[in-house]
Amino acid sequence: MSGLVVRYGAVVAVDGIELEAQPGQVVALLGRNGAGKTSAVEAMEGYRGQAEGRIEILGLDPRRADQHRRLTRRMGVMLQRGGVYPAMNPAEALDLFSRYYEDPVNPAELIQRLDLGTVAGTPWRRLSGGEQQRLSLALALVGRPEVVFLDEPTAGVDPRGRLAIREEIGALRVAGVCVLLTTHELPEAERLADRIVIIERGQVVAAGTPAELTATASGEAEVVRFGAPPGLDTAGLGLLLKAAVREESSGEYCVEAPGTPALVASLTAWLAEHELPLTDLRVSRPRLEDVFLQLTADSSSPPVAVDGPSGPGHRRRGRPR
Repeated sequence: MSGLVVRYGAVVAVDGIELEAQPGQVVALLGRNGAGKTSAVEAMEGYRGQAEGRIEILGLDPRRADQHRRLTRRMGVMLQRGGVYPAMNPAEALDLFSRYYEDPVNPAELIQRLDLGTVAGTPWRRLSGGEQQRLSLALALVGRPEVVFLDEPTAGVDPRGRLAIREEIGALRVAGVCVLLTTHELPEAERLADRIVIIERGQVVAAGTPAELTATASGEAEVVRFGAPPGLDTAGLGLLLKAAVREESSGEYCVEAPGTPALVASLTAWLAEHELPLTDLRVSRPRLEDVFLQLTADSSSPPVAVDGPSGPGHRRRGRPR
């Protein structure tokens, strides 16, 4: 996808985005509310018509009606909300959706994989938020898609459900499926994604692997923190470690250097030599959240909110077209 532009009247929601994803790759699209994520994804899915630029999914243009119909047989879409009749249960919904495809996954298999067995006969409206999310993922996967779009896949999901969703995403990667997900849960994106794209005010402000992005965090570097009795000779310890050592609070110390095995060995040996207890030892690295906040903190005002379930970006799930 290149040069993608989406407008709502005078508002430019997406302003020239470039994005590429490969088979077997998980790409996370991150941004604040209203940054343009949903508009960009809807254009890629073919549900946002007023888009400029080049979009190609599996060699097809999703905005052309004839190609969109062919693409929906090879594409899975998971919505964060809705898409199922309130009185329909997971078994019925999966059976219905499976009939839209020539070679679907067995609905019973998906129910087991996504831990929906105990609620397979429970109406949608009575499912918990996490159960609804897992059913939405199952519906996106029932057609054996080659490309999957996941909207906030772990939002409101309990730890057991998160594990099931992570395992499914990992299995999709291994199977060579291209996965594009949006999420506000940055630790989850850092855990799941091979590549991350951050959008601010409709433009890509950073892209790369989680390691590449965290390595760019300004003012942030890997440090070693440890606990020991207050009042250590930080100057002497710093000379030994060849790094600055400071007592951040009573009994809590920071060594401004990467946590190499040699440094950790020297630190623990120094404490042992002085017969001092070590109460805690950890390596702190920049997080994706740190990078995200740095990249999105310069805006003087929040972006215009054009995405969301009640606005122009709302999608409805129905029979593949």
